[in-house]
Amino acid sequence: MGFFKEFKEFAFKGNVVDLAVGVIIGAAFSAIVKSFVDDIITPLLLNPALEKANVKNIAELSWNGVKYGNFLSSVISFVIVAFVLFLLIKGINSLNKKPEEAAPAGPTEDQKLLMEIRDLLKSKNTL
Repeated sequence: MGFFKEFKEFAFKGNVVDLAVGVIIGAAFSAIVKSFVDDIITPLLLNPALEKANVKNIAELSWNGVKYGNFLSSVISFVIVAFVLFLLIKGINSLNKKPEEAAPAGPTEDQKLLMEIRDLLKSKNTL
């Protein structure tokens, strides 16, 4: 029975559940980015380059039999995902940023007076 108890504790820890949710959202986000690259970026930005290469689809883009069009599309997708994740992490970090502690104020009047008394006592002891 100990094995099942350990598995239950592992499987339902907050970190494991958070990771599972992150993977599912990541897969959905990946589909959105793929569609963004295939349906928006490629037609708007890459079509002039594709037309010069006499290619209608980026997947057909090749050089000496090496089809680098899919690779190019994957690189664009990766850059977009990395940039969005950078913005997301940057936003989360700014929300979690602890307020900096205020610098300690200078000594109060009482403290200044006590320091003067201390200095005077030291100077009398050295005479």
